[in-house]
Amino acid sequence: MHTKQVIRAGKQTGEATKALIMIHGRGGSAEDILGLADYLPVKDFALFAPQATNNTWYPYSFLAAPKDNEPWLSSALALLKEVVADVEATGIKKEEIYFLGFSQGACLTLEFITRHANRYGGAVAFTGGLIGDKIYDQNYTGDFAGTPVFIGTSDPDPHVPVERVHASAEILAGMHAQVTKKIYKNMGHTISQDEIDQVRELIFHNSKL
Repeated sequence: MHTKQVIRAGKQTGEATKALIMIHGRGGSAEDILGLADYLPVKDFALFAPQATNNTWYPYSFLAAPKDNEPWLSSALALLKEVVADVEATGIKKEEIYFLGFSQGACLTLEFITRHANRYGGAVAFTGGLIGDKIYDQNYTGDFAGTPVFIGTSDPDPHVPVERVHASAEILAGMHAQVTKKIYKNMGHTISQDEIDQVRELIFHNSKL
């Protein structure tokens, strides 16, 4: 199970009115994903990056049956819920909380926000989709009320089938998220400059670099 380790950066809570929760990928670290903040207009944000135990949020592919990734998957989702509660406890409202994840972290980001749909500041999924051997609609509740969401991926990607990206975007849009989906031909399993530019414009457009 995941122990709660969250690396903090950016503006101090108490001063910040916005927060960005950054979720690393398999084999990555909280420090790695925090490095992305240098390329985003988030200097006024408090940054929170939880660290997965053993650098992975769940053991198998996100396309495995959810029970096969337990208890790690539920533990990871519970940890994110705690981080959101911690952010709210500092006085930052849900609509000023943003999420960003890459790869396994992008899958976890999408799974978490869709299980707890609300008006958030925005969400970024660099190469990810909703988790499971199929999409379990019954897990998803709430209303995004226009929350901007960016999902970018390569076609093909070695870990994330583009069909799951399309299906995930459709679910979020049906729950009233403002979804921007970008599919990049043969990009590889990485984050492109175009994705960064898109996210700066679409998700963080109210903030200065």
